[in-house]
Amino acid sequence: METVDYIIVGGGTAGCVVAERLSASGRDRVLLLEAGGSDERFWVRVPIGYGRTFNDPAVNWMYEAEPDAALDGVRSFWPRGKVLGGSGSINAMVYARGQPADFNDWKALGNSGWGWSDVLPHFRAMEDRGEGADGSSPALRITDVSAQAHPLVRAYIEACTALGFPFTTDFNGAQPEGVGIYQITTRNGFRDSTATAWLRPALRRPNLQLLLDAQVLRLDFDGRRAVGVQYQRGSDTMSVRAGRAVVLCAGAVNSPHLLQLSGIGPGPLLQKFDIPVIHDVGAVGRNLQDHLGVNYYYRSRVPTLNNRLYPWWGKLAAGVQYAFTRRGPLSMSVNQGGGFVRSDPALSTPNLQLYFNPASYSHTRTRTRRLMNPDPFPGFLLSFNSCRPTSRGHIELRSRDPREQPAIYPNYLSTDQDLQDVLTGARLMRRIAGMEPLASVIDHEMAPGRAKTADAELLQDFRERAGSVFHAVGTCMMGPTPDKSVVDARLRVHGISNLRVIDASIFPTVTSGNTNGPTVMVADKGATMLLADVE
Repeated sequence: METVDYIIVGGGTAGCVVAERLSASGRDRVLLLEAGGSDERFWVRVPIGYGRTFNDPAVNWMYEAEPDAALDGVRSFWPRGKVLGGSGSINAMVYARGQPADFNDWKALGNSGWGWSDVLPHFRAMEDRGEGADGSSPALRITDVSAQAHPLVRAYIEACTALGFPFTTDFNGAQPEGVGIYQITTRNGFRDSTATAWLRPALRRPNLQLLLDAQVLRLDFDGRRAVGVQYQRGSDTMSVRAGRAVVLCAGAVNSPHLLQLSGIGPGPLLQKFDIPVIHDVGAVGRNLQDHLGVNYYYRSRVPTLNNRLYPWWGKLAAGVQYAFTRRGPLSMSVNQGGGFVRSDPALSTPNLQLYFNPASYSHTRTRTRRLMNPDPFPGFLLSFNSCRPTSRGHIELRSRDPREQPAIYPNYLSTDQDLQDVLTGARLMRRIAGMEPLASVIDHEMAPGRAKTADAELLQDFRERAGSVFHAVGTCMMGPTPDKSVVDARLRVHGISNLRVIDASIFPTVTSGNTNGPTVMVADKGATMLLADVE
């Protein structure tokens, strides 16, 4: 049986960073196992391909949640990257650290070393803003695309500032609160991810091995010590042992699922499927959190991106522009404008995240959100989600079969606070749309429609049309007590030696914003702690 020093399960956003960090010394043998294939695909590398990869099972786990009463029994769509780079290879590329208060809350929950002042150095180290970066260490390219933003984005920003919301030029700088234009993770017009920035250069090292299309079936233990994994590649099932540590980087859905399959999780659940209980940890799979959002669709009196990207000749022109300049709408994210705002000035931190897309896709189904062809008329959309939802769901296995997708129970809108945020956000959409100069360009509100004004109508509309914003976190929660959390502040699984979880599943609470950036930070910090602990 092969033995290496470190086994990393999952070559996604976190796993690629951890692999680079653990192999950097050149001394330790590192094996990275990824269930998906290569990210060297046209629709992965081209930013606008986001609209296609969200429905491509070749690069996407294509998960669906269980029917949720809060969404009128709908099974919400939960895309997760099944490809090198993980969800960072198929996401909308918006980069947001989150609000400083998010991380101070992590620390206040008993996680020493995870406050804002603790994590900020890791954010700075992992960001390449194109300002004289020397390229000596891996970094995610954070691109300012404000010069390319559609003119309507400026109208949106002016409408928001007319309501008293501050304007910010940098959501990841000194003023993370306010409205503005999102920075995105692209480099020279191509998607940048931890696979391209961290892993690909590291693969030149002889001590780092990557196996694609290798699905881990379970972790192996000697008592309560993790000693290796079993994985399947093609028709072959193989085992490999880890001398120093097994590092789980499979994400907020797959990390808890794999722990449960391996005998670490709620005892009654494991016994139900005749899985030998290695360690009864009730928190595995619990504390699931996600951002839930909705689009407000508007028909426009002036041209939007629809006018450019709906006709075949417009698509051709955009393709030619991108081919020769790496600029234009194919180099952008779908959400160009947005912000983090407080609906009530008395609040201590932003409670709503906003989005502005200068295109509309009212003909698409909310569940799948295939965004390759906009409406044949000028339109745009406004969106919102609660920054820090208080509802909690859970994830659990369906059977002993590792290939069967886990059951996802989001439990959306299960608190009064989350219901109130829906109404607050809905009212804010209408207020923004009613402010100049945005109001003058609106022909009419297509959905939900101006006739819906009562709280009950707006809430019901949200239930019918809302969907995940794809920011699942928290299912292997970091915390000080084994009865309520899965890993400690150094990301070691409580009660198990030689095993760590380093990915978005360890978030105690979801951050205010897109979760890709904070996941990279967790990976960098987690790898730093692992190296310090084993040396």
